[in-house]
Amino acid sequence: MKKDLKRDAKNFLKFFLSELKPKGKLLTPFNFIAATIIFLGAVIAFFRFKDGLGSVTNLSQEYPWGLWIGFDVITGVAFAGGAYVITFMVYILRMKKYDSIVRITVLNGLLSYMFYAGALLLDLGKPWNVINPIIGNSFGMNSVMFLVAWHFALYMIAEFLEFSPAIAEWFGSKKLKKWLHGITFATVIIGITLSTLHQAGLGALFLMTKSKLHPLWYTEFIPILFFVSSIFAGLSMVIVEGSISKRVFSNLMSPEHHHTHNDIVFGLGKICAIVMYVYFFLKIVVLFHSHSMHYLDTPLGLWYISEMLFFTLLPLAMFTYSVRHRKGNMIRAAAILTLIGIVINRLNVTIIAFNWNLPERYYPSWQEIELTLAVIFLEIVVLRWIVVRMPVFNEKKESREDKISITSAS
Repeated sequence: MKKDLKRDAKNFLKFFLSELKPKGKLLTPFNFIAATIIFLGAVIAFFRFKDGLGSVTNLSQEYPWGLWIGFDVITGVAFAGGAYVITFMVYILRMKKYDSIVRITVLNGLLSYMFYAGALLLDLGKPWNVINPIIGNSFGMNSVMFLVAWHFALYMIAEFLEFSPAIAEWFGSKKLKKWLHGITFATVIIGITLSTLHQAGLGALFLMTKSKLHPLWYTEFIPILFFVSSIFAGLSMVIVEGSISKRVFSNLMSPEHHHTHNDIVFGLGKICAIVMYVYFFLKIVVLFHSHSMHYLDTPLGLWYISEMLFFTLLPLAMFTYSVRHRKGNMIRAAAILTLIGIVINRLNVTIIAFNWNLPERYYPSWQEIELTLAVIFLEIVVLRWIVVRMPVFNEKKESREDKISITSAS
């Protein structure tokens, strides 16, 4: 038995080291750009942790949350919403048409939480305190941040378990894959519950900012708006990423994936249109309910109108028209416009319309922007590494059992 385990461990190590080797050309324009941005980001991160936030950011007492929170965390988590929506559609509603995109969507959601939510460490003055909600030091059970912290941690575990059958298949372990498939439904239920709660929870963080957030964006219904918008934000990201993946990873996709791609795009576009109708209706109701219409003729009021017209109503109309007339490229354009709108909305809440009546304004430093780009490129590089090696697009990919032998002990 010990000999078998030793042999399996040796084979596993040999297999894993072989998978670390590059699968394609290293000297490509993308690799050069990504390596440069990631290296510069690592240098900036070093000085941030060495000399503190003030050395690389424009944060202040009035603006303690900047680009790293507003974009990396608040916006990034909304973009990752496609994972809980797609798994709900496939496993709960039994919409098997979308089964071929479950793995890539869950993988993207997992990496988004790992990198974007992980970027929270960059913004904490004492990053080592991030573990406090988990270990029970200063628990703060009544805090929304306590809820969000635990949900983030548990949701990343749930998404890892949802994706783990692909890892088991990569290793060639049929028994482990079968066991992991057996717990998938339970992890999906847990993951959907956690995700819906903390998508709204991120909005609930701003319920205590009534005196700071502009009345056009502040509402007691902001948790609901954050949750609803995360649905079409996540699905729009799935549309955009799926279209890019079809070009970049075409040779790795199963025939089923190629065959169903257009139907999936139109189906997701239809869902986006329906949810955006609900979101737009809620925004109008909230506007009247808050009695804030007199702010519409101010500069920030015009900005609010622009957000609603060009980044909510326009993509909504584009989704509706393109689904009815089968215009695939228009759906993709609407998805891109929707993603831009989500970025603007989240930055409005966290930065632009925050402390709107103060004379000084916050503008992110070039280091903040560069480090944000580094996080994005690092996620793309890791996603590409996984997709090229693991059966993400094709569950029936060639077995690895010839490369690695995993006994029943696995």
